[in-house]
Amino acid sequence: MTMRFSVLASGSTGNAFYIETDRQRLLVDAGLSGKQLEELFAEIGRHPGQLDALLVTHEHSDHIKGLGVLARKYRLPVYANEKTWRAMEQAVGDIPAEQKFVFPLGAVRTFGDIDVESFGVSHDAAEPMFYVFHCGGKRLALLTDTGYVSERIKKTIENADVFVFESNHDVGMLRMGKYPWNVKRRILSDVGHISNEEAGLALADVIGDRTKQIYLAHLSQDNNMKELARMTVTQVLEQKGLAVGARFHLYDTDPRRATALAYV
Repeated sequence: MTMRFSVLASGSTGNAFYIETDRQRLLVDAGLSGKQLEELFAEIGRHPGQLDALLVTHEHSDHIKGLGVLARKYRLPVYANEKTWRAMEQAVGDIPAEQKFVFPLGAVRTFGDIDVESFGVSHDAAEPMFYVFHCGGKRLALLTDTGYVSERIKKTIENADVFVFESNHDVGMLRMGKYPWNVKRRILSDVGHISNEEAGLALADVIGDRTKQIYLAHLSQDNNMKELARMTVTQVLEQKGLAVGARFHLYDTDPRRATALAYV
């Protein structure tokens, strides 16, 4: 029972995460057009028609843009909590009732041989939540779109084998950048996004003996760079005595290219 996964796309323009076992294939979020998602699936030798379910984190457009199209075209079961269903109803269009399922915040649902645990985050959405995937004694934690990483979240995700973890912005780039102040204030707030430095500090608290892979995700196109995110997180972790490249490795994600299918 082995999990494999790909960050199909990650960033402020669109997000989608794929995870599979020999028995189950799941997609988390569909924040790009249906055509773009099909192309990303093709990059890893998969097809959205093979999916068993589509899970939603929250209703922002960079997470649900292609959800309605994908769900209708391939008759996919869609799982979200009740507040998210209400918040995204208009944006995703008509989805047949038999394809709509409620996945409560703080619950565990079983999909074939994968147990999926949902947990709440601090973000300006109706009831945003992310997931920890459990299978065969392995754990993958998916966490983006949060203004801070609480002690409760840390307890939920600690010592995962794989982290897909937000490293949204460099604070200096954001403060000096072109965004209006109200947008900057929102991003920097407790219901916005975590910075590169904050990502490093939070990761230092949750990396454990089992941790092998960390994917830095949801990078801002305007207020971050892959090299800067990687460098900042590496520096913070090494200051905390955690040597990147020894027990665990850091990997990039991209808003337009899927990461190679990897084993948990």
